[in-house]
Amino acid sequence: MTSSAWEPGLDRHEWESEYQQLEPELETAPREALPELRDLIERILVERGYDVHDPVARDGDEREIVSEFQAASETALAVERGDDVGHGDVAAAINGLRELFGYLVEERSTP
Repeated sequence: MTSSAWEPGLDRHEWESEYQQLEPELETAPREALPELRDLIERILVERGYDVHDPVARDGDEREIVSEFQAASETALAVERGDDVGHGDVAAAINGLRELFGYLVEERSTP
């Protein structure tokens, strides 16, 4: 376990730095950047205590968060497989993950 796992402020700084590095690529090459954004959000969710593989494990808003992540993740996986994924679907997945990032990092306090 890294030392930052014990200091939520350091994790947040690392997440924000990684997100900022992805932003230009999300604009210029969204299809290629989507899986990287999905991986970042998955790490944040796991570190925040979410079970990203079970949308019914928690109630209320948390269930919606996991469901949103899973929908975007399915699109990212389809892109990685080389499936024919429309630009609108890629944009929707990126926008959903951006909203999750904002909620998890900027709005939600550390558990």
